[in-house]
Amino acid sequence: MTESRMLIDGKLVDGEAGTFTNINPANEQVLGEVSDASKADVHRAVDAARRAFDETDWSTNHGFRKQCLEQLHYAIEGEIEELREELIAEVGAPRAVTHGPQLDAPLVDGLKYPARLIETFPWETDLGDTVVSVTGVNTTRKVWREPVGVVGAITPWNFPFEVTINKLGQALATGNTVVLKPAPDTPFNATRLGRLIADNTDIPAGVVNVVTASDHLVGEELTLSPKVDMISFTGSTAVGKRIMEKGAATMKRLFLELGGKSATIVLDDADFNTACLIGIGPLMHAGQGCAAPTRMLLPRSRYDEGVAILTTIYENVSAGDPQDPGTICGPVISAKQQARILGYIRKGVDEGATMLVGSTEPPKRFDKGFWVNPTLFTDVDNAMTIAQEEIFGPVLVVIPYEDDDDAVRIANDSPYGLAGNVMSGSLERSLAVARRLRAGFIGLNGTAGYGADTPFGGYKESGVGRQNGVAGFEQYTEIKSVAYPAG
Repeated sequence: MTESRMLIDGKLVDGEAGTFTNINPANEQVLGEVSDASKADVHRAVDAARRAFDETDWSTNHGFRKQCLEQLHYAIEGEIEELREELIAEVGAPRAVTHGPQLDAPLVDGLKYPARLIETFPWETDLGDTVVSVTGVNTTRKVWREPVGVVGAITPWNFPFEVTINKLGQALATGNTVVLKPAPDTPFNATRLGRLIADNTDIPAGVVNVVTASDHLVGEELTLSPKVDMISFTGSTAVGKRIMEKGAATMKRLFLELGGKSATIVLDDADFNTACLIGIGPLMHAGQGCAAPTRMLLPRSRYDEGVAILTTIYENVSAGDPQDPGTICGPVISAKQQARILGYIRKGVDEGATMLVGSTEPPKRFDKGFWVNPTLFTDVDNAMTIAQEEIFGPVLVVIPYEDDDDAVRIANDSPYGLAGNVMSGSLERSLAVARRLRAGFIGLNGTAGYGADTPFGGYKESGVGRQNGVAGFEQYTEIKSVAYPAG
């Protein structure tokens, strides 16, 4: 049931550049061909989105938008198991992870929450009547929230459905039209959504367009086009900076959810047998998550105790077949990504960190696919490359600290500020530390606030803006202040 065609202006079409091949990262088998968009295809999609925004009532018809989002939700539910198998195959996502953040969790409210917000959001705020000093006229003042316009949504390969559904839900609920550009490594989940929109919803032609391309620079046409009002991008900080730079020419509105090097601080009063379990986080989906807790900070007084627990975890988790329900660490997405991760592991060894578990080479038991062994580094200084740069693989670095102040200093000593965790026997103490962390998404004592109603995003080089929640909803709107003589 894979869909190879793109959705442009309400029609499923082939790409002018031909096709490109979608590969299963676990075994390198060909999953199929998908349409390859040219720059002209992208501009046709942008033109369709522009017309749909400017010439239809999509941007103002709240009830219709709500109906269409609900239709899309139920259409996806009708193919959820096919979509699950597709994500396992093209993303290399472990089956277990699809029952959480890869598919089931975002589907619950990714579309339904913003659909509900359509009815409750303050589209108009009354500031009351006043005599304005510059005119002397008794004036009624309103603040209107309106959609931004055409949104270019660029999505990553690591959690493609989760990111896409949250971008579509909020952008469409606020009345925008969208050109969706998925990562070339994982196109089928996006083209499936295009087919479902075309065949199973009343979403008008041009409101959603899906363009797939093997060339990343084809997607840059969205950033360059003056007809695109906003870029909503999730991916690497390097690409985010390029989008910010190229979008400056047309003053693009931006939502950028970028990289991370998130720290878990285990305080000395924590139950270490429980607290150190969060160290398994970088193994989930082979560490291919922007908020993965890839730095663990342990008090020097209990450092050896924590390292012993982490060593047991890492020695007992292996990279395995994502189809196996017991697998948590599958393949990485590509040979390029595999080489990049292994390069970081070698760099860690060269800089003097201790590789307690892992290897600088791929696992030998796999003949095909892109695999990296779970890797645990200790004796890490926070200035080392493996502690400062985002590896995006199954690698945990463990760093000692002296006291709470030192732990906060180390956690904040990073160009990133996406997420973090604090583990403590005292809620009051963990809250006090959390308030000092320069990161946008903090979990205390093993919890996480993930959900369609919870803003997600980061400080510093982890991005601009927030996904989800009212804060995420608002960023897809413009503010218009209106005044007229009071009646």
